[in-house]
Amino acid sequence: MAKKKKVRVAFKKNRQKRTRANDMTRGYREADPSAPESVSSERIRAKGDLSRHRTVMQEVPENPVDGDVTPRLAVDLSTCQVGRVVRVHGLISVVQAEDGREVRCNVRRILKTMAIDGRNIVAVGDRVWFRPVGDEGMIENVEPRKGSITRGYRRREHVIVSNVDQLLIVSALAEPGLKLPLIDRYLISAEKGGVRPIILLNKSDLVDLAPYQWIIGLYTQLGYETIATSAADGRGISRLREILARGATAFSGQSGVGKSSLLNAIQPGLNLRVREVSDWTAKGKHTTTTAELIRLDSGGYVVDTPGLRQFELWNVDQGEIEAHFIEFRPYIPLCKFPDCSHIHESGCAVKEALYWGQIHSGRYESYLKLYEGQPIEGD
Repeated sequence: MAKKKKVRVAFKKNRQKRTRANDMTRGYREADPSAPESVSSERIRAKGDLSRHRTVMQEVPENPVDGDVTPRLAVDLSTCQVGRVVRVHGLISVVQAEDGREVRCNVRRILKTMAIDGRNIVAVGDRVWFRPVGDEGMIENVEPRKGSITRGYRRREHVIVSNVDQLLIVSALAEPGLKLPLIDRYLISAEKGGVRPIILLNKSDLVDLAPYQWIIGLYTQLGYETIATSAADGRGISRLREILARGATAFSGQSGVGKSSLLNAIQPGLNLRVREVSDWTAKGKHTTTTAELIRLDSGGYVVDTPGLRQFELWNVDQGEIEAHFIEFRPYIPLCKFPDCSHIHESGCAVKEALYWGQIHSGRYESYLKLYEGQPIEGD
């Protein structure tokens, strides 16, 4: 059950009339200069088109699940249906209704107008209420998200996928090659979003695995399942089918690492497009251009996401980064200073553990880049 109440919400700055009536100056000049000035219509707070706030009706759950008290727009349930977003093409979202139909939907204007931090109002995986309008529909409301993968994009939150249980972080051992700091950022994003991360080291048929065993051992010891896979020789494919059969899973990683090739190997009938890595730049070419929620024959759902050029963490404070490195946690309370940055301070237990090999140098370098705000290219 939910109760309805009126609340004031902020609107985006560009959602109001840009100019006032053009005859304001003319009306001032034509006014009688001897007439007393009227102050009865003056207002301290803007109203109507001059204000960036509106009063809307929202629903607040009386018995929130997992402490969720996020208000949401009130909708007329008698005219709306429940669905899940399976694809987003620009301003159009494809919603799968409960009966399996796919409906092309626009987004209610007030949802796009409300001032939020997100880059996208609707993301693949969102559970929405939509109102049928002929053969199409109108998304009236978006349910609160759980299990989301997000990144920062131009100082705004970009939700890559929502309502997933697992994240498969796909990286290639060759063509284009490993980027361990990128894997570490995905791990932090998964932890922030409440998603179980699994690391896939793909294209293992192109290299000798012996020099890479330390990577598998490193992340396995930290508690992350790490699998060597190959779409070419089928390595790790049976294990992937087992993983994907439970719940909803997102595939993510830089372009060219073989996400679509792995999905084609898991379910050959998908026929997802694949491309070769560029010989000139040694970087992946964008093949998957939009995320899509796919139901697998072997069970479960999977979201094949586009390759990302950069992956910047969202809503992670500088002082919060240390807590997302699992191996740092036993040593942080032992540091001499409570606000230790683990970079230049004396008496730092983290740096002591690094010196004795209890913390891997590659993971520490990832921490430094995050702490100093250095970008990591995904392509």
